[in-house]
Amino acid sequence: MTSTLPSDRVLPDNDAATYAGWFACLAEPVRVRLLHAVATSPEGITVGALAEFLGTSQSTCSHHVRKLAEIGFVRVRKERTATVVTVNEACCTGLPHAADVVMGALAPRPCCPADLPADVSVRALEPQDWPAVRRIYREGLATGIADFATAVPNRTTLDASWLPAHRWVAEIGGETVGWTAAAPVSAQPHFAGVAETSVYVAEGHRGRGIGKALLHRLVTAADEAGLWTLQASVFTGNRAAVALHHAAGYRTVGVRERFARRDGVWHDSVLLERRSAVV
Repeated sequence: MTSTLPSDRVLPDNDAATYAGWFACLAEPVRVRLLHAVATSPEGITVGALAEFLGTSQSTCSHHVRKLAEIGFVRVRKERTATVVTVNEACCTGLPHAADVVMGALAPRPCCPADLPADVSVRALEPQDWPAVRRIYREGLATGIADFATAVPNRTTLDASWLPAHRWVAEIGGETVGWTAAAPVSAQPHFAGVAETSVYVAEGHRGRGIGKALLHRLVTAADEAGLWTLQASVFTGNRAAVALHHAAGYRTVGVRERFARRDGVWHDSVLLERRSAVV
């Protein structure tokens, strides 16, 4: 007895060819070590330093760098007489996504993690929260990897853009330490269940599970309200935000190259999406 795969489970030819090229490039162990060395050098590393680290000649190292650059794993620039290699942040999300696609690991994820911080309470945003919300927003923008915006919108603009029933703040000991909100992606009625989400945590409180608690409340409330798709756009360099959204049931849809400019610099953006299992 034979069976056939449903059409939605067949990997498209062009995707298969793209991923095969990526994996083939990394079939050489020296390139894997080289890529790891570059990825763990945020400011970049010279070809000379890489050659010394790998114990190879500069010509051999340059050959492998060139192969990685052709695929798009690394970027190369000249600084005076040195060649500096930096990681292409898009591959930090694109490569794991490719592996997930090939291995069929992109089934809907359960939401959400059970290990929420006990000292964090999440409640609906109230009028007195706006000053703290805008301050936390400003602290996020200061990182340079939270949003393409460079200035915090005023209260009136934010109030008008966010869905009234989908704006939440996190508290620790009565102090507002984070917020999350959902905004409609379109005014068209057929997109009524699709929203774009944001989450921000105060500068001195990051790494404590506050973002996890906020997204847990946001997505569970969205499910209950009948929103069927939540999406988020995250800078490729913001790996912590990508991981946070994955834990809340979002999946990586893809990387949008040179999506927009911030302070005159083009940035790539990871498109994340969560499809409700309830609606």
